[in-house]
Amino acid sequence: MENQLIPQQPAFPDRLGERQPERIRDDELDLLRLWQPIWRRKWSIATLMLVVMMLATLVALAMTPVYRAASTLMIEEKAAQVLSIQQVYGLDGNSSGYLQTQFELLKSRELAERVVHELSLNTHPEFDPRQQSASLIDIRGLLDFNAWLPFTTPEDVAEVDPELAEAQAFRAAVDTFMKRTTITPVPKTQLVKVQIEMADASTAARAANALARTYIDSQMEAKLEMTNNATRWINERLETLKVSLQESERQLQAFRDQENLVDLQGGVTTVSAGELSRTSDRLVDTRRDRDAAESQYRQVAELKGGGWQRLTAAPAVMSNPLVQQFKAQEAQALSKVQELSNRYGPKHPSMIAARSELNTATASLKSQVEQVVASIERAYQLAVANEDALQSSFELNKDEIQAITRKEFKLRELQREVDSNQALYNTFLNRLKETSATADLQSANARIVDRAVRPEVPVKPNRKLIVIAAGLLALMAGVGLALLLEMLNNTFKSTEEIEEQLNLPVLGILPLLKDKLRKDVAQMFGRGGETDRAFLEAIRTLRTGVVLSGLNKEQKVLLVTSSIPGEGKSSVAANLAQALGQMEKVLLIDADMRRPTAAKNFELPVGTPGLANLIAGIAKLEDCIYPLDGVDLISAGTVPPNPLELLSSKRFAETLEVLGSKYDHIIIDSPPMQAVSDALMLSALASSVIYVVKAESTSVQLVRDGIGRLLQNRAPVSGVVLNQVDIEKAKKNGYSHGAYYDYGYSSDQPA
Repeated sequence: MENQLIPQQPAFPDRLGERQPERIRDDELDLLRLWQPIWRRKWSIATLMLVVMMLATLVALAMTPVYRAASTLMIEEKAAQVLSIQQVYGLDGNSSGYLQTQFELLKSRELAERVVHELSLNTHPEFDPRQQSASLIDIRGLLDFNAWLPFTTPEDVAEVDPELAEAQAFRAAVDTFMKRTTITPVPKTQLVKVQIEMADASTAARAANALARTYIDSQMEAKLEMTNNATRWINERLETLKVSLQESERQLQAFRDQENLVDLQGGVTTVSAGELSRTSDRLVDTRRDRDAAESQYRQVAELKGGGWQRLTAAPAVMSNPLVQQFKAQEAQALSKVQELSNRYGPKHPSMIAARSELNTATASLKSQVEQVVASIERAYQLAVANEDALQSSFELNKDEIQAITRKEFKLRELQREVDSNQALYNTFLNRLKETSATADLQSANARIVDRAVRPEVPVKPNRKLIVIAAGLLALMAGVGLALLLEMLNNTFKSTEEIEEQLNLPVLGILPLLKDKLRKDVAQMFGRGGETDRAFLEAIRTLRTGVVLSGLNKEQKVLLVTSSIPGEGKSSVAANLAQALGQMEKVLLIDADMRRPTAAKNFELPVGTPGLANLIAGIAKLEDCIYPLDGVDLISAGTVPPNPLELLSSKRFAETLEVLGSKYDHIIIDSPPMQAVSDALMLSALASSVIYVVKAESTSVQLVRDGIGRLLQNRAPVSGVVLNQVDIEKAKKNGYSHGAYYDYGYSSDQPA
């Protein structure tokens, strides 16, 4: 049914005229809509906030004040280096986690136990659970099922061990002390605050000082214990090192005696090694010279088969200065021959002389090339011979040098063993002497900068903050509850909501008449001199709206219906009929044959025939019409077993045609939409349908469903009447329709 609601009917907006109410998009945040429910319930929210703040004040005043005592320590990351034996301790004062480690040590359980034992806090009322249970409700006792058993005797319950109870109380006191201890480092310094929170200010100061002092004492004790352990360990280690040193010295002396080495470093080892080194260096140089000579030799050998002219292209030959000089002379002679050949013939004396010079230069070049090639070959042969001679000399001394080297390595290995054992033994011996001489001298890495004093001002509870926080929470809870109630209140409260959600005009707004009977409300407009002027004006406004909605077409038959019973549709129909009756001839028909109200409201005689009798043909029309003040009434008559069949009969339609010829308006009071289908049947015969909605009562979905069914049946719905509106409440909540009644009629409202 929801898919067939008002906005989906193509013909529905055409009946609303040119002006359409603006809709607020679902994806836009309407701050006014959020503010309205908060403003409507502002006094409830303020009351809730005030009550909560008063309760919070009482609770805050009843809370025990807590004092915080603080003692300041300075922890040095690197303690004073009085002794180098601190290397044995393994303390690294430069590590990044050193201070964090000290903070955790301050919060350790061991220190807490020592402080609790020193100050006897396990007997203090704040730390002893046995003293606390005396003033509080013992919930554990209530949960002890043995106490409730009817057949349990004292002998059946085992007695608690006093030692066990004392141990449990001590553990509980330590746990409580650790919870109340706070270690707060001062940023960018080596200072740390040791804070204790207690209701007893003097004990809090004593506990903070005791914890700081106990931490320093524990550090001193730990260092003393490490010193003693280091001394014992060094003594044991010295005995082992002494044996190792003596054994290494014995092996060194035995090797020297065995090899007859008196001064191996200054004797044969030095000479032989020096000679071998020089031979090796010369061999390397000779090999380098041989490689260079071989390179030149191979260049010449590769070009030797091509004649002496090709040898001139070898780099080794070209680099010779004489070759370069002769080659330049040959080039000059050749250039001169070429120059003279252009002027003279081959037998010219100048030409013959030039050719003679060229031949002489060529012969000199050839001779020099051959000499250079020969010198390259001799240099290569000499380099090979030198290399072979040095290699032979090196091989002759190789075995002797290797033997001496092996002895040298062995001697050095034994000497290193002796030196390392001696150094290690000396180190431990020095450490032992330092430790023994300064065993009683210890330096702490922390000291107390500021001792804790008795605090005068409590830190808890912050009563002002508690009250303010409680008030803010109550405010947020009240606002949230107001918005929640607004979301859960899915009813129509204003004309704007009707126009936005139903896309229908509001024909009238009728105020709520308190302490009035239904029959008095139905006859209200007919007794204008005795009734509320605001209600009369509202009925006149409704009459005007109905008349204006029918300017373009005749509205002979007006059908008044609602979603559910109890919305006041019968009273609206009766008062509208009386209002229209002042200007025209009007007939009011009570078509709600299932729950008829017109006969009772207008106090008709019992047995008065009505609509059911008329349609059934057992009464005449004249007998069924009952005249009232300015309007005629046809009641429901005898309640039939099948009202829908009577209303859907052809005789009822013919009856309406007959009545239409006699009256200007026929107002039909129909059954509700959600109860039966009578209203749908009657809407097919009506010229206009008026839908009555009870303010802040009827669900929005019920109204949408009812109007949707009417529009599905192509009923001519003219508008909506918002009935039983609490005007005073509407004005307080800021609804626009509440402002209307401020103009001249509010003073006449009943109390």
